[in-house]
Amino acid sequence: MTAGKRNTAQLQALDAAHHLHPFTDHRDLGGRGTRIIERASGVYLWDSEGNRLLDGMAGLWCVNIGYGRRELADAAHRQMLELPYYNSFFQCTHPPAVELASAIAEQAPAHMNRVFFTGSGSEANDTVLRMVRRYWDLQGQPQRKTVISRINGYHGSTVAGASLGGMSAMHEQGDLPIPGIVHIPQPYWYGEGGDMDEGEFGLWAARQLEQKILELGADRVAAFIAEPIQGAGGVIVPPATYWPEIQRIVDQYGILLVVDEVICGFGRTGEWFGSQYYGIRPDLMPIAKGMTSGYLPMGGVIVGDRVASCLIDQGGEFFHGYTYSGHPVAAAVGLENLRILREEGIVDYAREQAAPYLQQKIAALAEHPLVGQVRGVGMLGALELVRDKRTRERFPGKGAAGTLCRDLCIRNGLVMRAVGDTLIMSPPLVIQPQEIDELFDKAWRTLNMAAEELR
Repeated sequence: MTAGKRNTAQLQALDAAHHLHPFTDHRDLGGRGTRIIERASGVYLWDSEGNRLLDGMAGLWCVNIGYGRRELADAAHRQMLELPYYNSFFQCTHPPAVELASAIAEQAPAHMNRVFFTGSGSEANDTVLRMVRRYWDLQGQPQRKTVISRINGYHGSTVAGASLGGMSAMHEQGDLPIPGIVHIPQPYWYGEGGDMDEGEFGLWAARQLEQKILELGADRVAAFIAEPIQGAGGVIVPPATYWPEIQRIVDQYGILLVVDEVICGFGRTGEWFGSQYYGIRPDLMPIAKGMTSGYLPMGGVIVGDRVASCLIDQGGEFFHGYTYSGHPVAAAVGLENLRILREEGIVDYAREQAAPYLQQKIAALAEHPLVGQVRGVGMLGALELVRDKRTRERFPGKGAAGTLCRDLCIRNGLVMRAVGDTLIMSPPLVIQPQEIDELFDKAWRTLNMAAEELR
């Protein structure tokens, strides 16, 4: 390593030579050169060329309290000096893990009082699969192995997580899904509802679960897993009829309900958890991202009393865990993050002020000729890009319009993400009204520029 700060070209060359990125075409990236993000504050990022970007994605759905909160750095520093690492294996624990588990349980639904810590949301969903199958073994129903998920859902990138998810591109790379995982249609009314009424489509999509349960045999189905709102799938907000019908079905057939809160948890919907927003009763909730606001990697599973009591009272040793389960520094940061969310009323602010204003502003983007639909909940939003609003016809070349808009956003100083031809957003919960105005103005400018290029 040479002394002094490397310039952008030098960093790009090193990156191309040595760094393999997640979800990246490396040949394409090598030709373009990666964007180097150097610093951040509040809702803004700065790249190595000095360009300021409004982060409309909160990093990767996670920086809920915004960038630059010294309190989290100080919490990490104090903990590193006191106890930088110890594990939670072999009948050991440490104060940060204990305190964080207690704080999360306080915030979770009343019937969910235990937390198993992991290093990420992907690991959390691996844990879910182990817990679900172990639960049914202990119930004397070992034939209940199958987990039902949704096409285009996302539950992480590990073998189990990618299998639980319904991304076809991921399944093609690795002979996935693993046995015992099946998928049903997603509640994507705009893209797949055809001429059906939205409420009618929501019931249809939910009843695909019941149909699959009956097809497999109810005594062979262990659980249904789904995100409250599909994030990586394109911020797919289910019709209002969907979740009540899902709850009816899992209750009727006695299967476990796993609600993946990795994105929706810790205030993203304007409630602490997406489950609370929709009034549903999960048995397990995978969490990550917003639990530390992304300042350090950490995940977990919040476990409902039904499952936890079974594992504790009947299960003996649970042969599962990670070196960094409940890492003391990550736990200390998570605890400080929760303190800030609570004491500064950030979730209340998101629900009462930021989210209503964000949804009002992005709703106006539906007036643009390129936008077929705007949808959103809380601090999540999506713009469907279409060639023809009336017929919902897309532009030629799947995803080309979305990629164009994403790149133009960056040029205009705004970070948004493209999922196919859907532009999505998930800004920090602390974004202020004037910054939401800026997001709107830059998004509108981007759409105008894209319209010119797509003519």
